[in-house]
Amino acid sequence: MANLLIGDIHGCYDEFMQLLEKASFSSSDTLWLTGDLVARGPKSLEVLRFVKLNSAQIRLVLGNHDLHLLSVYAGVAADHKKDHIKQILSAPDCDELINWLREQPLIQIDDDLKLIMAHAGISPQWDLATAKKCAYDINAVLTSDIYPLFLDKMYGNFPDYWSEDLQGFDRLRYITNAFTRMRYCYEDGRLDFYCKDSPEKAPSKLKPWFMLPRKIPQDYSIAFGHWAALNGKGTPDHIYALDTGCCWGGKLTCLRFEDKKYFRKRNIEAKLNK
Repeated sequence: MANLLIGDIHGCYDEFMQLLEKASFSSSDTLWLTGDLVARGPKSLEVLRFVKLNSAQIRLVLGNHDLHLLSVYAGVAADHKKDHIKQILSAPDCDELINWLREQPLIQIDDDLKLIMAHAGISPQWDLATAKKCAYDINAVLTSDIYPLFLDKMYGNFPDYWSEDLQGFDRLRYITNAFTRMRYCYEDGRLDFYCKDSPEKAPSKLKPWFMLPRKIPQDYSIAFGHWAALNGKGTPDHIYALDTGCCWGGKLTCLRFEDKKYFRKRNIEAKLNK
């Protein structure tokens, strides 16, 4: 009965299947997926179908590419050729897959394991109660009839600072950005969306979100994806960066949480999808 935490799959279905075999995934295990199931890799449709079929033993969070797929489906964003999502949009079960994806959360929390997962991380300005409430608010709007309007207003870099006074789409946009796009923050907690480099190459005024003082209880571990440039390195204890860039020719990474053992599967083709 293991908890297997896996980084961004990005349509790399073959590597995903091989990684599950390598980690001896069984029907008694639980998969935790950091989001970005789709885009960049060649088999996003197969990934979606597998995750939906096995959803009873999967804990998933949405990533920014998953939200972009929803936006393209809703007609509020353009389909980019490099994302390889046409196969999803033209599939006979597209509506079923999209409506299931809309129901997925932005955060997973297990109080017994003391484990939190979010695609990009947790804003250093949030305590646990705030993070839960913010994730619930996005889930509520995504499962409502006005979800296309929200997705249309989702894009943008501001506001970049959390306040309980934020309202409407400004509030929802900050929440979405923090959960799915965040990498760096300024010392005061403001989010930066321009730098994507590894920390040794970043301007000194910017700090990885996980290096700022946090309001989440220290006994909780946090697992996240989104930031392939980290290559799983450079995080404090109990912070796990799981995106190791499989779709860019890197590896797909799995962490067995019970004994902190890593399993990895390299992208055999090592083909960049830029």
